[in-house]
Amino acid sequence: MSKRNSSEAKRAARERLRAERERDERRARLRRRLAVGGAAIALLGVAGGVGVAVANMGGGGDNTDWGAVRAQLDDGTDGADAEFATAAPANATGDDGLTVRVGDENAANTLTLYEDARCPACAAFEQGTGETVRQGMDDGSYNVEYVFGTFLDDRLTGSGSRNALNALGAALDVSPEAFVDYHDALYSTEFHPEESSDDFADDDYLLEIAQSVPELQDNQQFEDAVQNSTFAVWALQMSDKFNADEDVTGTPTLKFNGTVVDTPQTPEDFTAMVEANSTE
Repeated sequence: MSKRNSSEAKRAARERLRAERERDERRARLRRRLAVGGAAIALLGVAGGVGVAVANMGGGGDNTDWGAVRAQLDDGTDGADAEFATAAPANATGDDGLTVRVGDENAANTLTLYEDARCPACAAFEQGTGETVRQGMDDGSYNVEYVFGTFLDDRLTGSGSRNALNALGAALDVSPEAFVDYHDALYSTEFHPEESSDDFADDDYLLEIAQSVPELQDNQQFEDAVQNSTFAVWALQMSDKFNADEDVTGTPTLKFNGTVVDTPQTPEDFTAMVEANSTE
């Protein structure tokens, strides 16, 4: 999707209604799951005050004041005076902590993916070609670097791209494997919302998606990082990195060994691109 072109942001009323209906169904499933879990915990721990913990499980919506995060980042506030944590996730690298590279660090080739969590074209690419991308990463043909933008929050209004990026940082903090699995789940046909919906702005929905990732199931470290906006500053820094790359004008954009390539439309096209551009 183009950074500049927002014409596709307006969907027909029929599509919006369908998206809202799907969103309501997903949230209803999550409420039922939380209700069952909450009832069980309350029965076991009323005397110990566990009911209070249950009451605080996820408030719905996006708990992050993104304006305050941006103000802190622009002011350069750090250390004890910072309202929002400034540390990068574990497993991020680079001098600025903004390199997210997965796979064999010594691989001869690097595939760089530029994506926005809300982008429907990114979802289509991942659903069609993501498995092939991962196979090449797993067999050592290349490592994969991820760079995320959040420009669709401005084009479509909302905060889903930023909120999902904070959650991706939380997954990366657990492990590179958890990050990749969560990334794939976000873009999956089961969980990726319609373009007109800002479902990723809902912390509860991001936590629901995490239940499909083995390492993130009932992972308190991950849940706390999502709900406490632990990587919100990092998310905006990553978004700034995306915006600063003049070679990238939309999503998804692919670079192979630092050079922009045409986005493959099929797994076969992707394999051919890798073969044509690999150094080995």
